[in-house]
Amino acid sequence: MATGSSPEYEARYGWDRRTVGVVAVSAVFTVALLLPGIPLAARILGLPLFGAGGLFMAYVALSRKVAFRVDETGVLLGGSPARYAATTGHVPWADITGFVLWRQQAGDASLPYVGVTRREGAPALPGDGPTARAVLAHLVPVPADVATASRAVTGWRLDKNRLVAAVAHFAPGIPVRDLS
Repeated sequence: MATGSSPEYEARYGWDRRTVGVVAVSAVFTVALLLPGIPLAARILGLPLFGAGGLFMAYVALSRKVAFRVDETGVLLGGSPARYAATTGHVPWADITGFVLWRQQAGDASLPYVGVTRREGAPALPGDGPTARAVLAHLVPVPADVATASRAVTGWRLDKNRLVAAVAHFAPGIPVRDLS
């Protein structure tokens, strides 16, 4: 992450509580599946799920790729570390009308998101298409165009105060709304 005195705000993928938990649980299940007496079917199903899943989460944390950045050029919406170049998007300040912090319910849990609202006619971002918008319109508590310009805060930490300070520095007057 950038230093505290820098006006830029940058968050990188790394180790957070959820990532540590997933990797630890995956490691425990992987070791348990390797114990003698475990049925072959459980190994065939469980080892790819827990072994590969845990390794992927560790890869994400160790990648240190940029998850979210606010700087003089606008906002970088970091993509999935598995397909980083194809899923990363940049939104220039001229296209941004606001920021939205929101949560997506998933059963009893919820996942925080940070996104931008964009001007009408702004260029499409990765994953933004008519099918995605139609599905998102029924699944998320924000408009589909905000959802496609959002990133889940997972595998990295959001510092709301630094985000607000960076937005105020680079784009005074652009609101940061917290709907969570």
